[in-house]
Amino acid sequence: MKTISFLDELNEVQYKAVTTIDGPVMVIAGPGSGKTRVLTYRIAYMMEQGINPHNILTLTFTNKAAREMKERLEKVVGPSSKFVWAGTFHSIFAKILRIEAEKIGFPSSFTIYDTDDAKSMLSHIINELNLDNKIYSTNLVYNRISSAKSLLISPTAYLQDTSLMEQDKYKRVPYIGQIYSLYAQRCKNAGAMDFDDLLFNTFILFHRNPDNVLEKYQQKFKYLLVDEFQDTNFMQYAILKKLITFPGSQINLCIVGDDAQSIYAFRGATIENILDFSKDFPHLKTFKLEQNYRSGKFIVNAANNVINYNIRQIKKEIWTDQSDSPKIGVVRALTDSEESRKVVDAIFEHKNRKHITNSEIAILYRTNAQSRSFEEQLRRANIPYKVYGGMSFFQRKEIKDMLAYFRLVVNQKDEEAFRRIVNFPKRGIGDMSIDKLLTHALDTGKTFWEAIDDQILSGKAQSSLVDFKKLISALHQYSLNNDADAVADMVYQKSGLSSHFKGDKSVEGVGRLENVEALMDAIRDYVENDEVVMDEDGEMIIEKSRTMVDYLQNISLLTDFDNENGDGDHVNLMSVHSAKGLEFDSVFVVGLEEKLFPSFLSLQSEEQINEERRLFYVAITRARKLLTLTYATSRMQYGKVVYNKPSRFLEEVGEENIANPVNQPRNLMMDSDPRARVLGSFTKSPKVNTAQSLYEIVPSPPSAFKVGSQVLHPRFGHGVIKSIDGAAGNLIAIVHFDSFREDDKRIMLKFAKMQVLN
Repeated sequence: MKTISFLDELNEVQYKAVTTIDGPVMVIAGPGSGKTRVLTYRIAYMMEQGINPHNILTLTFTNKAAREMKERLEKVVGPSSKFVWAGTFHSIFAKILRIEAEKIGFPSSFTIYDTDDAKSMLSHIINELNLDNKIYSTNLVYNRISSAKSLLISPTAYLQDTSLMEQDKYKRVPYIGQIYSLYAQRCKNAGAMDFDDLLFNTFILFHRNPDNVLEKYQQKFKYLLVDEFQDTNFMQYAILKKLITFPGSQINLCIVGDDAQSIYAFRGATIENILDFSKDFPHLKTFKLEQNYRSGKFIVNAANNVINYNIRQIKKEIWTDQSDSPKIGVVRALTDSEESRKVVDAIFEHKNRKHITNSEIAILYRTNAQSRSFEEQLRRANIPYKVYGGMSFFQRKEIKDMLAYFRLVVNQKDEEAFRRIVNFPKRGIGDMSIDKLLTHALDTGKTFWEAIDDQILSGKAQSSLVDFKKLISALHQYSLNNDADAVADMVYQKSGLSSHFKGDKSVEGVGRLENVEALMDAIRDYVENDEVVMDEDGEMIIEKSRTMVDYLQNISLLTDFDNENGDGDHVNLMSVHSAKGLEFDSVFVVGLEEKLFPSFLSLQSEEQINEERRLFYVAITRARKLLTLTYATSRMQYGKVVYNKPSRFLEEVGEENIANPVNQPRNLMMDSDPRARVLGSFTKSPKVNTAQSLYEIVPSPPSAFKVGSQVLHPRFGHGVIKSIDGAAGNLIAIVHFDSFREDDKRIMLKFAKMQVLN
């Protein structure tokens, strides 16, 4: 066999994962274990073995991940890497739908509705049905429909499902099914798909066309790789199964992921997909990447301690050979304001004494609302920072107005784009006129574009509407033979947008003009940059001509982090969910209190607590060198001071991994007066810090603990074991201690220093 130099960079398990290319393969990749390298080198190895890159499909969850993998792959195998189909689920399936859309009744130039567009259309439908928009909020309806689609429930199936209908009646929203049905029909009439539709309609396309469409892509994609498989939902897995399951085929599916980093259940992610993967594929080969190349020893040990409290998981023990790293810092504050001050003080220390740059520092929080106090302190300290998760460039009003023009020019059925811009700049076409036109279109079964010719309005409104249609029709014809930048310039001038934006000399107006000009520059850059694309037969084409349809699809599929500019030396503020996949030299995980992290919404469900624990696991494994955990004994929330107990996760980290255990909370019981914790912190020798020496015990081995055993703990005192769960070697006891009024403690027996008394 040919010697391939890049394989020499791999450790033993990575090598096996890369070179085992046939059959179903599962790679469990712990944090910092070289996952991207394994994916990249696996593709490179497959190509070196003679596998046609046209036949390789790699699916990721962010464009950033796909781009990074493509760049690495090109360095290894050269230009031939361009032939590999690699991208997000949504971008890859959007490409397929562009080719095959007419088979399911959509134009190839279909519009992709973002969340705002979808909610706007739902709002109109709710109003047309005369429903109470306080009960039928667009968020509730949108999420309900999105959930149905993720489970592959069509509008017809929804209306026929008595269980779903009963649930809606019980929740006092019995018309959800009807709204869903109208929404789906209106999207189709508008030649539009929302993000969920890009997957839902791909499944429908394959399901309805097994011979002439599905078989074509089954033959094309003979090798499938899926990154972050733990984040897939039911629908994504169903599409994958269709692509790999056909008579006489060998299943060449490689999934890469980590069940311990499954944190997107609220988006429909199904952790069972990875936990039960071996049940679907009995001949599965599994490789566990357990060596962590990112973090220091104490961070890695803490991560293992924390995740071991989750019962159902794919067992692994991550490890590192970085033994000279510092222990984890814990910061206790009296208030959330003091917490932010202490964090900024620590940032100064890390910058000055540890020589860590701003860009290598991150403050991670559970909810975006927590950023405020940290922003205030960073501003006062004159430390530059950037908050991730705010309004993106493409969500600004002036940008959405411009894009709505572009959308209507390429797709005259786009109802939401029409509503947005028909009277912008002002043309004397009011909301009542628009509603009258759209009602007429619905009553006659026409599109709004066709209904304009019926002359149902009068006076200036009708003449302006006709002129608007002529303008858009002329621009549409122009778009058919010109690149996106030329089309954008023509729209900008002919629509009156140029005069409108340039005429506003206010400070805000100047800012809007700058944003619009930045958009025009971005479109020019898009057209000027060559891109390798695939035709429907998998052949490579180098495109210089980029249509407006191509550009609109490109930006509609960008994720939040794809829109972010990573340049500049600034401290990073973001939610833990946003931090997944990133790493920093110094990480502060803040707000570690019960009802905040873990969230109060999770406290009634062990399954949700497990997800919160996985979220904390993700948070602490973002750190390379320094990790600091902070909590406040009181916090201002919703206009009042609240007193939450320190997070259970702080104790699960393990005292042996903490640099200053004096700050690690030991009294997680509910105080009779919550102020006692605040007042007690002023004392020089608080009782909580000496509690561990109150009892002299002789620790019992794990085998000695039974349900009902009376036990003595060095810090918590007398208790009784209520239950024992988990696998051998990782047994967890639920213990009720006399010193606790309400909560029971979860204690891992192999680490417990408890004595059995009976």
